[in-house]
Amino acid sequence: MAGLLIRKRGKVYQYQFEIAPQRGKRQWVTKSGYKTKAAAEEAGTKARTEYLNAGLPFKENVISYGDYLDYWLNNYCKVNLKYNTTQTYKSIIDKYIRPELGRYRLASITSVKLNTFITETCEKYTYSRAYFKTILKVLKGTFRDACDIYGFIKYNPAITIRLPRLDIEPKEVKHLYTQEEIDLILERFQNNPTFTCAFLTACFTGLRTGEVCALNWEDIDLENRIIYVNHNVYDKPKDDKGRWYIGPPKTTTGKRAVYICDTLLVALTNYKQLQNDYRELFGSEYIYYHLEDVVNEYGKVKEQRIVKNETQEEKIFDLVFTKYNGVYIGTDFLKYPFEIIHKELGIEQCRFYDLRGSYATKILNNGVEIRDVADILGHRNIETTENYYISSTVASRMSANNSFEAITKSETINKIIDYKL
Repeated sequence: MAGLLIRKRGKVYQYQFEIAPQRGKRQWVTKSGYKTKAAAEEAGTKARTEYLNAGLPFKENVISYGDYLDYWLNNYCKVNLKYNTTQTYKSIIDKYIRPELGRYRLASITSVKLNTFITETCEKYTYSRAYFKTILKVLKGTFRDACDIYGFIKYNPAITIRLPRLDIEPKEVKHLYTQEEIDLILERFQNNPTFTCAFLTACFTGLRTGEVCALNWEDIDLENRIIYVNHNVYDKPKDDKGRWYIGPPKTTTGKRAVYICDTLLVALTNYKQLQNDYRELFGSEYIYYHLEDVVNEYGKVKEQRIVKNETQEEKIFDLVFTKYNGVYIGTDFLKYPFEIIHKELGIEQCRFYDLRGSYATKILNNGVEIRDVADILGHRNIETTENYYISSTVASRMSANNSFEAITKSETINKIIDYKL
């Protein structure tokens, strides 16, 4: 197949290049009308490149990687991903990727450069392997889309990039709550029913923090003892209508039914009655909320904002975990109690979210199948449950050894180990 040909036709120039034959006959693409040879050559080069890429227009490669990252955030992330995921990716880009790679031209970045970047990043910081994997995921995603979706580059230099071997000792961030700690926390906050009921809800169900704080009474069927997990709460920059939004659970399998045990049934039933008592006490001054549909600037992702009711006609979104007067502050009501838990009670490394892992570990150690644990937590793959939510303890490891001993010991072994002269 011939390359690009430039010819002068009268007072103008034309370009011509050969394309694949059809039915045995040679085929050409020809276009004329260019005032200069350079103009014809430029247009012909673009047309031939587009043809060689199966009709996809090939964009100019002069864009910097930094400008492309902004393009990717706006045209891919904000359109296709959840708000919190987009914010996480933006933070990684601004903190790690842009400062090191943003000044280079997108088309000039090589796999060697990317491999050096990810290796040096892993050597510089002592984060968990999971966080480094997220940095790598963002890096690979930007180049994949630049090549496969937007046509900014012909070759994806990030295809073969992998994390280096990490010999750093991972920091233990998960906390497995003991029964003594749970009792100590509940006794300290016995006069804060909103916190203790939310704490017990997470403790006895393994719900995520955002799922607990997004619960409304329509989600809770006390008669049939089921919590329907349908929502997750998240915050955005505050404006005159607040900052809390309701979205679906974190994953597609996050929508699920979780059964309510006896203890939690009593807690939720009594807490609901207390909330109703406060409503009667405050009367017209009690605060209610409704959901307001919000279409983002791209017109594709619909969000729902939690907005304070101004009239009685607005449908009530009957939130569970509010202040005594009905005021909703999202997950913020957990902040002060955990400052007390860390500083006064001396349980320094715990988080509200760790109730989820504690729940998973305890029910698994008590004979619940791993598939059931994953379904309760809303995980599609049991590997996620095993890798991120199940912890072992000294007691559980000792119990494992004792269990093995019980099925393995024998008189022969006892005789052999009786080492004597």
